[in-house]
Amino acid sequence: MLPKTVNIAVATSDEDILATREVMLQLRPAVRPQEYLPKVRNMMRTDGYHLARLSENGAVRAVAGYRFMVMLYCGKIMYVDDLNTDEAYRSRGFGKFLLDWLKAEASANGCDQLHLDSGVQREYTHRFYFREGMTIIAYHFRQALLTSR
Repeated sequence: MLPKTVNIAVATSDEDILATREVMLQLRPAVRPQEYLPKVRNMMRTDGYHLARLSENGAVRAVAGYRFMVMLYCGKIMYVDDLNTDEAYRSRGFGKFLLDWLKAEASANGCDQLHLDSGVQREYTHRFYFREGMTIIAYHFRQALLTSR
């Protein structure tokens, strides 16, 4: 159960989205601050992206970007694109509170599973995921493509 000073809400307004920027950009430093709002808005419009924020006394301490999808091999899932706790507030339970909220949200939306990818360099984060009952089920491969942009 969350302490009374902690609140989790889905960001819908521009103000709500911008309030998540500082914590999100700790995880996604390649995104330029002025591009954050337009990118999030575009992902919401085109890909069904949702952005949740965990706040303590009104200050954002953790964020999660997620979407719902159906895949042949596993059914309906919540895919968590982004999950980060403010570096200055780690190991205080905020990540667990937000992950538990995501699991409940996934279940409430008829999902069979919750999925996320995590960079191989994030060993501390992986220990957290293992403690929370998550398992590694696959390798995630990528290849950069040349584009005409």
